[in-house]
Amino acid sequence: MRLAKPFLDVGLYTNRAGDQRAFWEGEVGLLYEELLRAGRGIHQHRLGLRGAVLKVNDARDPLPTEPTCLRRLVVPHRERRSLADPDGLPVELDPEAARVRVVWASSDPNRLGTMLEEGFGATPRGDGVWQVGETDLEVRWAADAAHGALRASGGIRYLTVQIFDVVAEHRRLLDAGWVEGTAPLRLGDVAAISFVRDFDGVHVEVSQRASLTGPLPDSLP
Repeated sequence: MRLAKPFLDVGLYTNRAGDQRAFWEGEVGLLYEELLRAGRGIHQHRLGLRGAVLKVNDARDPLPTEPTCLRRLVVPHRERRSLADPDGLPVELDPEAARVRVVWASSDPNRLGTMLEEGFGATPRGDGVWQVGETDLEVRWAADAAHGALRASGGIRYLTVQIFDVVAEHRRLLDAGWVEGTAPLRLGDVAAISFVRDFDGVHVEVSQRASLTGPLPDSLP
């Protein structure tokens, strides 16, 4: 996979956007970048996350509380602290962390590792850690790994990979065993996106963003 940006973005959903912003900006020290109106009652607050973007999706309607497999976020930081965001997500600030790391619970870590390697070009770093670009994914077995996970529910619900050709990469990911979540579609002149899911229902957004890649395909709905 040819990445248009070497960092994976992290998307979470909440009904407590004000509290979330106070936490991420005040406690973690992330800088606010912009607000996007994502439609369907979602306002997306975008914060800089050490080269990536933390997408705080503020939902107008009450969110369900289905468990998520994306269970902890490790952030490189000058201080070492163990925190939790307003919705209970564990957040580790770690001065020894080389990259942002997402802890990913899986019912079959070996199978997921193969899918990450074949689909996203992930490199194994040992002890269950897979590196995609400049982001680490720490894959851990969990008996209660979620199945059929909702994308719009509390907590970290998806990761975003920025690529150059959403149609080709989406097709290639399906061939590598990922399940289609949303077929490629165009969001105006901003981006063309799709979603794929692993066997536990974890979503990955595949994004061709015009500001990174140039003109978007005209053939998409």
